[in-house]
Amino acid sequence: MIKSFAAAAALAILLTASVASAQALKTADTDKGKVFVDAKGMTLYTFDKDAGGKSMCNGPCADNWPPLFAADSDKPTADMTIVVRDDGKKMWAYKGKPLYTFKKDTAAGQTTGDGFLNGAWHVAKP
Repeated sequence: MIKSFAAAAALAILLTASVASAQALKTADTDKGKVFVDAKGMTLYTFDKDAGGKSMCNGPCADNWPPLFAADSDKPTADMTIVVRDDGKKMWAYKGKPLYTFKKDTAAGQTTGDGFLNGAWHVAKP
């Protein structure tokens, strides 16, 4: 019984830690200055066409600009909010701006998407 309780407690701690880590944005120094990155160190971006806490990047756009998805159990915090996409999936947003990675960034810290589409894409900065 004690072993079961210890295993359950350890699992609860791990689940809580994973949710907390998903909500905490990390930063990295890049050639564009300090930017937000995902858990793998990949640069996060915002899209000028997103407005009112809604993602306008769907279909082929989302294939090239993968959303930073949130789990159903994730909870928003002060500056980190959750946006529901057109397909019903949830993604993270910083101060209301949905966050994405860029398919053509192949290594942590790359910022090749900054300024893409006539300046509509921007690295997400603190």
